[in-house]
Amino acid sequence: MIVNLEQIRDAARRLDGVLRPTPVERSDALSRLVGRDVLVKPEYRQRTGSFKVRGAYNLIARLAPGGEVVAASAGNHAQGVALAAALTGSRATIFMPTNAPLPKVEATRGYGATVRLVGDVVDDCMAGAREYAETSGAVFVPPFDDPLVIAGQGTVGLEIAAETPDGDAGPTHVLVPVGGGGLVAGVATALAHTRHGVKVIGVEAEGADAMRRSVAERRAVVLDRVSTMADGIAVRAPSELTLSHVLAYVDDVVTVTEEEISRAVLLLLERCKAVVEPAGAVGLAAMLAGKVPGTSPVLAVLSGGNVDPLLLIKLIDHGLSAAGRYLVLRIVLGDQPGALAALTEAVAKLGLNVLSVEHHRAGARVGVDEVEVMLTVETRDPQHREEVAAALGREGFRVELVG
Repeated sequence: MIVNLEQIRDAARRLDGVLRPTPVERSDALSRLVGRDVLVKPEYRQRTGSFKVRGAYNLIARLAPGGEVVAASAGNHAQGVALAAALTGSRATIFMPTNAPLPKVEATRGYGATVRLVGDVVDDCMAGAREYAETSGAVFVPPFDDPLVIAGQGTVGLEIAAETPDGDAGPTHVLVPVGGGGLVAGVATALAHTRHGVKVIGVEAEGADAMRRSVAERRAVVLDRVSTMADGIAVRAPSELTLSHVLAYVDDVVTVTEEEISRAVLLLLERCKAVVEPAGAVGLAAMLAGKVPGTSPVLAVLSGGNVDPLLLIKLIDHGLSAAGRYLVLRIVLGDQPGALAALTEAVAKLGLNVLSVEHHRAGARVGVDEVEVMLTVETRDPQHREEVAAALGREGFRVELVG
């Protein structure tokens, strides 16, 4: 069942003319921050906004035209299958959760697919899609558990090998997001046969670490629950097929926290002008968190950019807080004229930009002659946060760091 290099090359030939080029780039901004050469493979620029069209097209293009395919997905796989079906003259029915972001639902419909909203989680959609395939005769297109899908995703690895120099100038580590494992399985297989010595590191969200646990136990572990903002890799279990590839070719699987993910998303927005979804940014998150040893060049696969605008707003706020750029202070003042003015004067002397001020008398944990002020200001970094709190304390204010 292990995919071989010729199957991946065959997929590359099939995808020729279908894909949008996403050549590897060196990021000056990220290289300066990390202290080593940082290369990125920008799959968020791919058609449908992620790598998923590669595997979907490689499978669907082998089917007789005019038939029907069915899939289950919360977003990226749905769009990949929908586009692949449209390009090959097939009909597509996609089962999506009822709470799937509206932009992803509308994008899937925009590629010509019929969307059925079922249940609250992808597992419900998967059951519905499989039942539909059995009763209708439609071909089920799995998100990762298929050799043709893995071979299609493996074309990312072939392109990395072709687009980066060999030897000391090339990357020594390639960081790949991991959900069900189709992308990391394909990339690792391709690089194992074309770039000996390059280490492939899979990266999962800490709250969805099914592959890491599966590697440790050498069997497909099913998580009771997953909890992560990175919905594109929020998978409860890999398949035996993807796990076998990871055991054969992947050097390590690491995890990143929600704070590390949000900081990576924010950094890509600010410094690289790149809109990358949380699942697509986990490789960079691992790099920034120091989870890739050494100072040699490293490459991160930025696997997708389909992020809901409402979620993006929350991610920016979360990332700013995680990076120490927001500071929320609880300050207790005497309930007397001029107390608030004295506080704002002290803040002004520190050169701080005030984002919000909330002044509470009722419902606050203060004395009858006191008031609570919740003050949100901009800071440079975590060290600056501590300096601000200490400076206000020296001015005689009762200060408590809230966030």
